[in-house]
Order: sequence, then C-alpha cells, then structure tokens
Amino acid sequence: MPKPEQPAHSGSGPLFERRYWVDMQHSRQSAAELMQHIQCNLSDFSPDLLADFKKSKGTSHCLRVNDEYQIKILGPWNGDVRVVEVDFDYFELVTLENHPEAGRIRFSLRPHTSLPHTLRFEIHSWARSRDGLVAFTYDTLGMGKKVQQQTWETFCQRVVSHSGGLQLGPVHVETVKQSDSETKVTHDA
Repeated sequence: MPKPEQPAHSGSGPLFERRYWVDMQHSRQSAAELMQHIQCNLSDFSPDLLADFKKSKGTSHCLRVNDEYQIKILGPWNGDVRVVEVDFDYFELVTLENHPEAGRIRFSLRPHTSLPHTLRFEIHSWARSRDGLVAFTYDTLGMGKKVQQQTWETFCQRVVSHSGGLQLGPVHVETVKQSDSETKVTHDA
C-alpha cells in the first residue's frame, strides 16, 4: 500500500513559499537536455551530507510519476517524497507521511524571459512544518532553514556547473511566510 501524501494543509504553523533561482548564460546544453540530465541524476545535484536522495520505488533511473525517494536529511529527520509531475522543463515532488515538511516542491528550467542565451533554474516550494516540534526547530530556532537553504543553493550551483554556462550573479532566495495574521517576504542572495 502506498504511503499517504502529506499536503501543506495537514501541517502545522505558517505556510512558507520559497523560491531559489539562478540564471546561467551560454549553457552547452538546451534547457530540455539539461532538465533530462537532472531528472535522470537527481542525487548528483543534492549535497549528500545535507540531503541524500535514494530512489525507493521505481525501476528507471530517470524520474517517473509515482517514483518515490527516501531523503536522508542532516539532523534528526529523514523524509520520503513522491514524484507527481514530470515534463520536459520541470518536475514536482510531494512530501509523504512523516516527512519533516508537509507540502510540495517544483524544479523547473526555462529560457530567461528577457536575457538572450540565458536559462533560469528555479526550485519553488510550498510547505508547512509537519508538526509543532518541527515548526519550533525550523522556524523559531532556524536550524532546519539553514540546512534547507544550503541544500537548494548547492543544488542550483551544481546545475549551473553541469550546464557549462556562466552563472549570472548569486543564487537568489525569496521566502514568503504566510500566517493567519500576516504575510512577510524576505530576500537573500
């Protein structure tokens, strides 16, 4: 029996929408070729010490809908995710029961809207903490946030490195924290 999904509405605390993106110019591969490489070599882009991806369900080495991954996460929490969407320029994962977060995350690679010969790689997530303890550790103490940010910044940098292109500026980070009483936007670069 498949493990149940853990959607954002089932979590605890504020909803965090996070975006990590980086622009690269003159990639040696097209966006579709680079995305296919990411989809077929997911664990190569995530830093093993922070978030080690291991496929636990699925036969092909490339991502397919309903494949599942176990993620060994630095700290006391590990989690499983399921692939729910795959296309030539993106893929999306949802968290499964007992993952530290409740939500989903999308990885996309598309031509930049205004810069020629430039691609934008983006990781976009919508999630709450699984429960109050995770919310306290992640948001109040900030421990989980630091690990997560380092993981996805490294992932973005490894995509640029594999592309052979020129990274235009730092990895950008935007967080929108939505609680019942307020919405707060922060930017890190």
